[in-house]
Amino acid sequence: MPSYSLEINSKNYMVDADPTMPLLWVLRDLLDLTGTKFGCGVSSCGACTVLINDRAGRSCQLQVQSCVGLKITTIEGLSEDGSHPVQKAWEKINVPQCGYCQAGQMMNVVGLVKMYPKPTEEQINEMMAGNICRCGTYQRIKEAIHSVIEETSKS
Repeated sequence: MPSYSLEINSKNYMVDADPTMPLLWVLRDLLDLTGTKFGCGVSSCGACTVLINDRAGRSCQLQVQSCVGLKITTIEGLSEDGSHPVQKAWEKINVPQCGYCQAGQMMNVVGLVKMYPKPTEEQINEMMAGNICRCGTYQRIKEAIHSVIEETSKS
């Protein structure tokens, strides 16, 4: 079994894995970083979203052999104490119901704000369209996104 050197949450890991193993399973099964969730396995729901070189990406479709040299950030890597602006907005607005999709939702928002510090409504809608919330908390998600944009534009 080949070994891969991965940078995840600013730490270096060596993992022994099949080259085609999805990053999602490396994170969850080999590294015990279980904040990233399995939803659909075909990159349609967004539950497995992580940052890959500061861009939102689906970990269920990215093979571990393609991850060497990439900077990967999971929900666990945003902050240890919940102080990241997106995490604070989610708490302030009380976004989650069941919470299953929320790590992917938050990682997508972090990627959105990194790409567009002051995104338009169209950019927000386009970026968030691929994240499904079965509980339907889209209104609170949108409110939290606007709160993040407002807060980060102050600094």
